[in-house]
Amino acid sequence: MGKAERTRQFIIETAAPIFNRKGIAGTAISDILEATKLAKGGLYGNFSSKEEMVMEVFDYIADQEKRRLKAITAGEATAIGKFEALFTYYARYPDGRQVAGGCPMINFGAEADDTNPGLKKKVSDLIRYFESRIEQLVQFGKDTGEFRKDWDEKQFAILMFAMLEGAILITGMMNNNKQMLVVLDFLRKEIKRHTK
Repeated sequence: MGKAERTRQFIIETAAPIFNRKGIAGTAISDILEATKLAKGGLYGNFSSKEEMVMEVFDYIADQEKRRLKAITAGEATAIGKFEALFTYYARYPDGRQVAGGCPMINFGAEADDTNPGLKKKVSDLIRYFESRIEQLVQFGKDTGEFRKDWDEKQFAILMFAMLEGAILITGMMNNNKQMLVVLDFLRKEIKRHTK
């Protein structure tokens, strides 16, 4: 990686938690300049606009989220073990976050909904990725004989993802994880109901 690429990556990594915490509209270019200690020319020499920076920041965050999801489940050999590893992680939320500032799908999605079709697509793609990983875990459990073959993995993936995202939002608002623990208990029971 050359100097220009390293500088660009440094800007993206430095800007990611700022955009995730303060929002797109709430983040001024001066916030990024202060955090990176770069001059305006250094910033605009790497990005043509704030919009371009936001898109690349979200790509970086999405990659971090995907890596985190894989890492959480990697050490488990069974589908049930992989689900339990996820639930253990979410029970401690927001500990272990790769990028500070809460869930980027909620944060960026709320701002992109009606104003930024390109960013909305990126957030939608990340949501689909998370749902597909849940589907794959259910299918893995079916293939290994842990789960009943008639379990609808697509429906469960939508249910699990929506419940976790809702619980993440509430956890942040209430400053406690009481609702998250209720959601995780429900999901554990749902998995047990489909276990052979």
